[in-house]
Amino acid sequence: MIQKVGLAWDCATPFQRYIEDCGVQCELITPQMMAAPYYRGRMVSIIIPTGFGNLAYSSLLPALRVSSKRIEKFLIKGGNVLAFGAMSPKPDTYDWMPVPLTYVNEYFSTPITVDPHNPHARIMDDFDLSSIECDGYFSDFAGEVLATTDDDRAIMISHEVGAGTLLVASLHEYPSRGFISGFCSGETETLF
Repeated sequence: MIQKVGLAWDCATPFQRYIEDCGVQCELITPQMMAAPYYRGRMVSIIIPTGFGNLAYSSLLPALRVSSKRIEKFLIKGGNVLAFGAMSPKPDTYDWMPVPLTYVNEYFSTPITVDPHNPHARIMDDFDLSSIECDGYFSDFAGEVLATTDDDRAIMISHEVGAGTLLVASLHEYPSRGFISGFCSGETETLF
C-alpha cells in the first residue's frame, strides 16, 4: 500500500507535519510547481487547504486555474483531491474544478451531521460534532452531500470524477488521522 499526498501551498506549513505524523509521505507542491508544465509529481492524493482562494493567505488560486485540466486528468486516472474552504467571497473561486460548485464564505461554529455510511465521513472522527468550525457552505453543487449543518447547509461534498474522488469541505479543522491515512493510501500512484 502506498501512502503519499501532495500538499498544495506556498510554503512549508504545520499541516504538512501533521500529515507526516499520520504516517503519510507528504510532498509540498508550491504554486510555481503546480503551474509548471514540467512538474510531474506522482501521488495518491492532493490536498488543497483552507484559504487557497484568498490572496491575503495564498497565491495558489491562479496556479489551480492554470492547472485545472491537469487536476481533472489526475482525478480521471484515479487520484483523489480534497479541497477545503476558499476563504473568499468571490463566486468564481471554485471555477478551476471539473464540476460546478458555489461556495458561500461565512465563518461559523455549528453542530454537524455526517453520513455514517460513506467512508469519507471519517474526516471528523477526532472531533466533537456538536461544535465544528466552518468557513462557509455550498449552495449549488453536483455530487453527494456527506456533511450538513443543523440547518441543512452542505459543508462537505463528494463527487466521483473518472476513477478518482473529489472531496470539497468547508470544515475549518484538520482532517482526522484515520481519514488522512485512508484518503492518501492506494495501490498505485497517479501522475500529476
